Amino acid sequence: MADEGPLLFTAELAKRLRVAAGTVQRWRRDGLITPALVTPGGQARWVEADVRDQLRRLDEQRQFDAVAEPDPGFSQGDPD
Repeated sequence: MADEGPLLFTAELAKRLRVAAGTVQRWRRDGLITPALVTPGGQARWVEADVRDQLRRLDEQRQFDAVAEPDPGFSQGDPD
């Protein structure tokens, strides 16, 4: 992680990303994003640039996967 920028609380990160705090928490729980720091009490602290990079890589991977998977409605054979 780049660790560029201040450490943000989950609510502040959510505000900057224009999503609900619950969305950030769900992304973390699902392993889509990783906090820069977790306090002894289990609270996440985030670096906005790191999270944006993680989300960008996830989006790129999903786009690649969508292109790599064959269309189930596409047939290469002759329809006759």
